[in-house]
Amino acid sequence: MPVAVLTDSAAYLPRDLVEAYGIHVVPLYVVLSGRSGREGEDISSDDVAKALSTRGQRVSTSRPTPGDFVAAYRAALDAGADRLVSIHLSSELSGTWDAARVAASQVGEHIVSVVDSRSTAMATGFAVLEAARAAADGADRDTVDRIAREAVDRTRTFFVVDTLEHLRRGGRIGSAAAILGSALAVKPVLHVVDGHVVPLEKVRTSARALARLVQHAVDYAGDRDVSLAVHHLAAAERAERLVAELRARVPNVRELHVSELGAAIGAHVGPGAVGVVVSLPAGDAPAAG
Repeated sequence: MPVAVLTDSAAYLPRDLVEAYGIHVVPLYVVLSGRSGREGEDISSDDVAKALSTRGQRVSTSRPTPGDFVAAYRAALDAGADRLVSIHLSSELSGTWDAARVAASQVGEHIVSVVDSRSTAMATGFAVLEAARAAADGADRDTVDRIAREAVDRTRTFFVVDTLEHLRRGGRIGSAAAILGSALAVKPVLHVVDGHVVPLEKVRTSARALARLVQHAVDYAGDRDVSLAVHHLAAAERAERLVAELRARVPNVRELHVSELGAAIGAHVGPGAVGVVVSLPAGDAPAAG
C-alpha cells in the first residue's frame, strides 16, 4: 500500500486486524518489579494486574522514544510505503504523540502525518482501523489522515474503575477528586473529553456504575450502525456481562471487539476496570453529550 498506518500499543487492536491491514504498532514501555519492558511483548496484562494487586508494588509507564518511531517509520517506508499516517493516544495522557511528532520532523513532515486521537484504547483503535481500511482501498495520505481525524470526532469512551487511586498516582485525575471519591465510597462513571479523563456521573455501588456505563453507551449509539469495543483489566466476567447487555440493547452493531487492557493503560485504571468504546459510522454527526 502506498500509505502505511502506524499506531502505538495503547490502541489495543486485535492482533488479527493488525496483521490483516499491515498496521505497524510501536510499543510503550512499562516498569514493574525493577524491570522495564515493552508493552504486550515483554510485559503482559497479567503481569500488571498481579503487580497492582500486590502491596508495595508500583507500576509506571513511559512513552516510546523518537528513535523508536524513526525506526518504525523507516521500516514502513522500506516495506514499500511512500507516505505514513501515525495515530496515537491522547497527547494529554502521554508523551507518545509528541515523540511521534519529533520523529516525523526527522523523517520528513511531507511524508509522515501524526494524528492525536485525543483518547486511548479502541477509541484510538477505531480511528486506526478506518484509516487502515481506507489505505487498503488506495486512498492517498491526506484522505487517510482526514478519515482518521473524523473517526476520532465520532468516538466516545466510557469506563468504570474499582478505585480512583491508580488514576491519582498517575496524575490522570486530581488528588482531591480521588480522595473525596474514596471517602464517600463513590463509584464514578468516567469518560474521556478532549484527551482528559473526566467524571461523567457518580453513583454509590459497582452494580449501579456498570448499569449506567451500559446506558451511556446505549444512548450514544442510538439506532445507528456502530462499532463497539469492551475493555477490561482482570475483569473478564464483568466484560462478558457488558458484551451480553450491549448486544441485547444496541440494535445495530457492525463489529464488536473485546480485549484486556495492556500495561500502559492498565497501570492507571487498575484491576477491575471495565470500559466501552462506541464509534459512530462514517458521515454520522456525533450525538449530543
